[in-house]
Amino acid sequence: MRAALPPLAGGTSGAEALRPLLDTVLDALHEGARARGGPLPSGGPAAVAARTAALGPVLPDTGTGAHEALRTLVQALTEGAADPAHPLCAAHLHTPPLALAAAADLAASALNPSMDSWDQAPAASALEERLTAALAAEVYPQAAHPDALVTTGGTESNQLALLLARERHGPVRTVVGANAHHSFHRAAWLLGLPEPVTVPTPNGTLEPTALADALTRTRGPVLVAATAGTTDEGLVDPIAALADVCTAHGAELHVDAAYGGPVLFSRTHRRLLDGLDRARTVTVDLHKLGWQPAAAGLLAVRDTADLAALGHTADYLNADDDTEAGLPDLLGRSLRTTRRPDVLKTAVTLRALGRQGLGALVDACMARAQDLADLVEKAPGLELRARPTLTTVLFRPITAAQPTGGDLHTAATGDRTSADDDLAAIRRTLLAGGHAVLGRAAADGRLWLKATLLNPHATPGDLAQLITLVEGSTHR
Repeated sequence: MRAALPPLAGGTSGAEALRPLLDTVLDALHEGARARGGPLPSGGPAAVAARTAALGPVLPDTGTGAHEALRTLVQALTEGAADPAHPLCAAHLHTPPLALAAAADLAASALNPSMDSWDQAPAASALEERLTAALAAEVYPQAAHPDALVTTGGTESNQLALLLARERHGPVRTVVGANAHHSFHRAAWLLGLPEPVTVPTPNGTLEPTALADALTRTRGPVLVAATAGTTDEGLVDPIAALADVCTAHGAELHVDAAYGGPVLFSRTHRRLLDGLDRARTVTVDLHKLGWQPAAAGLLAVRDTADLAALGHTADYLNADDDTEAGLPDLLGRSLRTTRRPDVLKTAVTLRALGRQGLGALVDACMARAQDLADLVEKAPGLELRARPTLTTVLFRPITAAQPTGGDLHTAATGDRTSADDDLAAIRRTLLAGGHAVLGRAAADGRLWLKATLLNPHATPGDLAQLITLVEGSTHR
């Protein structure tokens, strides 16, 4: 007798097939988090790899069944996770997703629309059109025809921005600050463009006078890439002033607001992005200060006509006669063909929380960053790099703060110092013990511990515990 085939997630019976499996998944998530007991597993890479290997073969001859496989692997993954929902997991731009967004993502997975032709995603394509128009209008409130593309994140969005500039102007030269994301250099390489001109940013931001000097010396069509939310320090370039410089020199402006873009939702802090609507293109990630499961990126453009260069035809997806008959053409909405309906989770979040609800989350995280900065300033053994602009706080033990003797030369040249080695060891000690996840960033010729606060549920007590852990590791 032939074995029964496993059920599918969609169709009229899909929900009933999923229901008991979800119970197993939710139980495994709970048990795994309880067993981990902290922001990440203890023991470091070797211990995690050993525990994973102990689970047995990945591809057994005979399957173990749906519930056993889900229970074992989901619990193991959870127990071995760096959980961004834990308030002491604060190293990266790695957000704890909202429960409602994760639930919506389940529906997207179950229905599995493919966003490369209308007949695979009728409602999803219509929803994406409305959502991208609404978010583009947030970036360009005065533009007549703004638009946005859904991307996998800042790297893809920045690459698209360079591609569109190349299609407008030919071999465009990109000018970036030293604070810019690495993806611009990779994008130039991928697109066959000249290596970007890098302008020093000794104060952490791209300064208008330095940009003007660089543009005076740069020939040909130029795309300037400014940053609203640098990866290392969360700083925001002076966008409006940079836009003035670009206008004076005939250059176009792109703003990488992958980190800072959602600050637009905050009535209190959106002034940090003044001038954003003067950019030709803008990168925004909602899997950072938007609390979406990855991926949820956008590239906004001031004029939808700029996207025409992405048009492409494949008869089996967007035949001319189908398009003429009114079927929407989706191939020009991405460089990818098959892609998930990432729009659903974002649409659910926007509808549930509204602009005010999202703004409140942004404000909460920015307030926590100020709280942490306060604690660092009050701690006699710690040094604060600067008051935070967004939600990133750089700090370090004072015992590791100032290189001495021969270390002064190595700090100035960018080489590692013994003080930097001590600080890096503090970070790894916290990681190995499973106590806290802090990042690292180089600034002012020194290495700093980095806390990127994206958890709106973090409390002052959580932040105080983080300070205590760092101080305890310093004194060992």
